[in-house]
Amino acid sequence: MKELNKEELLNVNGGASLLTASFLNAASRIISTILELGRSLGTSIIRSTTGRYCEASK
Repeated sequence: MKELNKEELLNVNGGASLLTASFLNAASRIISTILELGRSLGTSIIRSTTGRYCEASK
């Protein structure tokens, strides 16, 4: 394998872009998870402060 000098290393192009499909999918899932956790936490806070709970179905 050929070793590159400093000038050749500076001219190397390529590599992965930041906005790949995998990255966007992972970011979307993280945002969805954070939003769902916020909804769940907010619902539990409201239920505990108001005392309203869904009755169990028979």
